[in-house]
Amino acid sequence: MKLATLKEGGRDGTLVVVSRDLARAVRVPDVAPTLQAALDDWAAAEPKLRAAAERLERGAADGAFAFDPRACAAPLPRAYQWCDGSAYVNHVELVRKARGAEMPPSFWTDPLMYQGGSDRFIGPCDPVEAISEAHGIDLEAEVAVITDDVPMAVTPEAAAGHIKLLMLVNDVSLRGLIPAELAKGFGFFHSKPASSFSPVAVTPDELGGAWRDGKVHRPLLSFINGEPFGRPDAGVDMTFDFPRLVAHAAATRHLGAGTIVGSGTVSNKLDGGPGKPIGEGGVGYSCLAEVRTVETILHGQPRTGFLRFGDRVRIEMPDESGASIFGAIDQEIVRYGGR
Repeated sequence: MKLATLKEGGRDGTLVVVSRDLARAVRVPDVAPTLQAALDDWAAAEPKLRAAAERLERGAADGAFAFDPRACAAPLPRAYQWCDGSAYVNHVELVRKARGAEMPPSFWTDPLMYQGGSDRFIGPCDPVEAISEAHGIDLEAEVAVITDDVPMAVTPEAAAGHIKLLMLVNDVSLRGLIPAELAKGFGFFHSKPASSFSPVAVTPDELGGAWRDGKVHRPLLSFINGEPFGRPDAGVDMTFDFPRLVAHAAATRHLGAGTIVGSGTVSNKLDGGPGKPIGEGGVGYSCLAEVRTVETILHGQPRTGFLRFGDRVRIEMPDESGASIFGAIDQEIVRYGGR
């Protein structure tokens, strides 16, 4: 089952069920007005939403219309909680190495996670606003899950049953602001502006055999200005699976329905070492910071710049047939003009 949120009906939008081929959609006001409302009573809403999805696939859904990702907000335009992990420890190790920071051994056994701003997410085709190119604007292509209510101190085994939906993320980062913030000892704030999400969120069964071991075993494609940038497999080199990440987030608190937990930047090793660009036979990268890190390790300094105003970023995940699973995050980087 695939779900999306249209930019209509208020801040939290209008929930729609989307066909598997992302071609058609239907509103479901008799089930839930918003995705958050559906998650609040998922046990009752899910079978009704699935019935609507089945009618849509059969061509028997009244009021069905052509699905347009540009009309979509993020599946959850705002969420009660957004927790982003760093499950691909290879990425963490590389970034720390580039700035001369040792990586504690505990990073391989205890997940890293920060709590990001969740009051306003960016739609999949909406621009990413930034104040200055000097802030070091970067993409971060990730996968995320959405949970129902999760009890405190849940085990990873039990946490798996609380994962209800998956989606893609562009966790926008301002790399130039990160070092000073981390030096304060309180973590990210200004350096982590609003994130954006894929047009649709999907139930785990939509992934078929690609959803196993709490991971999504499909390549995550990133493009910058139409050029292939990354295609690492999200199921490879993921040190902490999603049930483990959810359990970590719930270690000392209950998680409310609609909590989003991200994977962190998807990153693959190559022969046990840093990856390579696609043009050099590698699978590329999911953020510019990582390629700059590899360049620093190999050449003593980075050669690739960060994003500039007017650049376009596209993030997408294909199924085995090449069809888009979640739809594409497709965004332009623009200068914020509201000051």
